[in-house]
Order: sequence, then C-alpha cells, then structure tokens
Amino acid sequence: MPPSALDRLASLHIDYPMFFELRNDAAERVSHCGVLEFIAEEGMIYMPYWMMENMLLQEGDIVKVKNVTLPKATYVKLQPHTKDFLDISNPKAILETTLRNFSCLTIGDSIMVAYNNKKYYIDIIETKPDNAISIIETDCEADFASPLDYKEPEKPIAPYSTETEPKFKPFSGTGRRLDGSKDKKPDVPNVNSQSSTTSSSQSNARQSQGKLVFGSNANRSKETGKAKEPKPEPPKENEESKFQAFTGKKYSLRG
Repeated sequence: MPPSALDRLASLHIDYPMFFELRNDAAERVSHCGVLEFIAEEGMIYMPYWMMENMLLQEGDIVKVKNVTLPKATYVKLQPHTKDFLDISNPKAILETTLRNFSCLTIGDSIMVAYNNKKYYIDIIETKPDNAISIIETDCEADFASPLDYKEPEKPIAPYSTETEPKFKPFSGTGRRLDGSKDKKPDVPNVNSQSSTTSSSQSNARQSQGKLVFGSNANRSKETGKAKEPKPEPPKENEESKFQAFTGKKYSLRG
C-alpha cells in the first residue's frame, strides 16, 4: 500500500503549525498560508477566492508551493480601504474575531472583514518581526493607518483685503476742558506779526470764556469788560508828621 501524504510529510521533519509560501512568478506576487486538510489530488491545491485575488491567479494557473517557518507576530499595521470601517463601534474587537480564521499575514495582502451584511477590505502594510508572520497563539499589537479614501479637511482661506492697516496716531482724541466744553485746536499765531497788545487782548478774551488763567494775568480777570475807575489819592500828610532827624533833647556832662 503506497504511503499517504501525511506519512510523507511526517518523514520530512516539518514544524507545526504548517505554513507554506505561495509564489506566482507570472505576476511576481508572494503570499503565505496554512493548510486546512489534505484532500486535493496529486499536483493540485485548493485556495479561497480572496487569496487567488491577492495572488492575481485564475483557475488552472501555476503556483509554486514551499514549506516555510514563520515567526510569531508582535506588531501589525492595517489600512482600511474606506473610512466607514472606523464608524464601527469597536473595530478592533471585530478585527480580532475575523483574524481567528487566519493563520498568518503577509505584507501586501488584503483581507475582508464582514460586519452587518457589509464587506470591509483591509490592507496589511506593516508586520513585525518579519514580512510574513504567524498569528496563532500570540499577543500581537495592532495599529490602524488612515483609510485610503480619507481626505484631510481643508483649512479655510482668509478673504484677501486690500485695505491697509491703520497707522497709530498719538493724541488723536478730542480734548475736554474743565468747564465741560470741547476743546478746539488753537490757532498758531505768527510770531513776526504778534504784538504785546494782541496777546493781552487774547488773554482777556480767554478769561471772559470761563477759562482758568494762571500767573500774573489772573488779577486782571475782574477788570475785563469794565471801565477803569480812577484810584483815590491818598491824603497828604502834614509837614510836621514827616520824619525829622535829631529832634530830641540834648544834654551835657555837667548836668
């Protein structure tokens, strides 16, 4: 009785779980897989359709099969095709449940996640410690990249304004006087044509408008608008009341 396929594999000292490298030389595609059972005829293998899509294979194409040993996974980075995968309430839990049906992962492969009667496709873009890893009985850290159809929101563009910024002008406000009236810019007098007569008349005019005047002109505020009254002459003193020198009595030493 000829030896069965299992007996031949047992004699090859193959490590378990068993992993195989699949190579499509026509499309230069490489992937890895495990084995479910040995039921195919000699020279034939049965592959799931999604794996044939990854390998760019058609039914009846030639593929090379090689037994390999894969390290246990420590890190894997995944990239969803569409951003609606991130709308799932707990995408990591759904992914963990799906990956239980896989024995290994290879960079460049795409896996399909079914959830709520919808199919989500995810690319394997990074694995550690090697390009192909075993995910059987291992603690693996999973990370997600931005979906393929994700677009960053555009920043709003500020409207272009031709107006220049106003320059700073010191002391541009209006003044206030002590009597509550608004201040006006004083007229700059001409130094060459100004005389003492006009300066005194201007000071008197300011006093009549309720302005405060400090200095020697303050005593003249009461005289504005009134005629000058003659001052009374002081009474003349008698000639006797005038000071006279040596008017006292004289004395001699004899007594």
